Amino acid sequence: MNIYKIYFSHLIDAVEKFKADFKYSFNVEDTLKKLTLEPPKNSINGDMSTNLAMILSKDLKLSPKTIANNFMIYISNLPDVDNVNVAGPGFINITFKQHIWPNFISNVIQNTENWDRLEIGKGKNINIEFISANPTGPLHAGHARGAVFGDALASLLTQVGYSVTREYYINDAGNQIEKLVESSLLRYNEQVTNKSIDIPDGLYPGEYLKVVGKTLFEMYGDELQLDNKEKVFEKVRSVSLEVIMGMIKNDLLKLGIEMDVFTSEKEIISGNLLTEIFKILESKNLIFHGALDQPKGTDPKNWEKREQLLFKSSEYGDDSDRALKKSDGTWTYFATDMAYHLDKMNRTKGDLINVLGADHIGYISRINAAVSALSNGSVEIDTKVCALVNLLEDGKPIKMSKRAGNFVTLSDIINAVGKDVVRFIMLTRRNDQSLDFDFKKVMEKSKENPVFYVQYAHARCSSIFRSSKVKEKELILKNPKLLKDRFEIELIKFIALWPRTLELAAKNHEPHRICYYLIELSSIFHSLWNKGKDNNIKFIVQDDLELTNARLSLVKAVALTIRKGLSILKIEPIFEM
Repeated sequence: MNIYKIYFSHLIDAVEKFKADFKYSFNVEDTLKKLTLEPPKNSINGDMSTNLAMILSKDLKLSPKTIANNFMIYISNLPDVDNVNVAGPGFINITFKQHIWPNFISNVIQNTENWDRLEIGKGKNINIEFISANPTGPLHAGHARGAVFGDALASLLTQVGYSVTREYYINDAGNQIEKLVESSLLRYNEQVTNKSIDIPDGLYPGEYLKVVGKTLFEMYGDELQLDNKEKVFEKVRSVSLEVIMGMIKNDLLKLGIEMDVFTSEKEIISGNLLTEIFKILESKNLIFHGALDQPKGTDPKNWEKREQLLFKSSEYGDDSDRALKKSDGTWTYFATDMAYHLDKMNRTKGDLINVLGADHIGYISRINAAVSALSNGSVEIDTKVCALVNLLEDGKPIKMSKRAGNFVTLSDIINAVGKDVVRFIMLTRRNDQSLDFDFKKVMEKSKENPVFYVQYAHARCSSIFRSSKVKEKELILKNPKLLKDRFEIELIKFIALWPRTLELAAKNHEPHRICYYLIELSSIFHSLWNKGKDNNIKFIVQDDLELTNARLSLVKAVALTIRKGLSILKIEPIFEM
């Protein structure tokens, strides 16, 4: 039961009637794009508030307050509306009759599985590409955020009806793979000679490559020293990628993530997709031979103007055109990326989401232009950039050196604090805001630790049911009208916000909203628990079974909602602490 959706529908009907009665001429569909119905910032102003009057002011050439005063009667006639008033520049505030909130809890208890059901993605496909770390080493702390964000977003969109594909793009071509092969060969030679080798600057010094060296030695003995260079390269490349991708997949499974598709960059390059994008762009007159201007910040001594094959990406909102081929005729990395996105569109037949690290923010406009050009604007792409994670130990930064191969791996973090803590903490900030991950604080059992705070709320719900000797699954609400205390109503109103939160999180691709909601819900519930000592709002009233039943129903609604949120985040609820 999405009470906001129900009353938004009522509001649309009222707008239509208002337009007809006053013989106004405005486009209702355009109005709906800007129309909101949401909780007022201050609960003293009522239960819901709409910006309708401000939206219509320009079209009707009337002040928002005049429009609001004229529209009030239409709101007053809606079901269960108790009071309507106009506030500020023209906000229309609505207060419902008191019984609507206890009846809402009754609906939740009767429809535990489906009361928050949404189908905004029904019949729609969406591809989410995330992580896509270079396969040159295990996942590290910086990858954890994008991994959790992408997987939680996939789970969220699945919840509201989308058919979601989780995809990992393996960058298994290019200079970094040549470095990987060279580094792996050094570790192989350590096995052959049984002597430690210094790893030169520019190669990968990590201890993890000793596993690759050992695997190569077990497979080939010393025969790689006898093979020609081309055969050696391919054998070492194949084994190195297999071992490291095995590490990456194992780490993802530890974090509760299973990818649907792993796509190889090398296969994209060797296929015919690059030729296909050339033909598509050529048929639209979107490619030409020309020279790009010197990029800003480039040293003129290191810049030479040369003719290249260019894509007219500036016609699709990019800040410049982009090279598809280098002056020597080889394809650019961007061209390969275009081919990859065409491949995703061909397979998914739906919209795309890319989850990138902070160092890829400059990539957004060019790939948006590519997708728009290749799909004739029929495919939407949303690129989410995950800001940096600062690893701390009791407030102090953890020192790492990538040059020395000394970094905190994703596996290290999971082993230290557990999967659920990692997943929750990584979503306690917007994806584009930097995040502090303090190993000490995330394990504290206090209000300052959001994971503990939410889990404690759920455990408290369970303890109330254990004390009542009533099984949560068997509870049937008998008299919802007994839920009338203002603190109880405040909690019910917040529970009623859950479907709206779910909808906004899905539409805006913002899974952090789920975390924020759970933290606030837990805070309101803990406050109500504490008021039992001062205001006699106890959940179990020994001499009043009917009131106990009503309050247990409220506790059940809290527990259900917390579990629904944690399920989307792929976090197991705790029943006892």
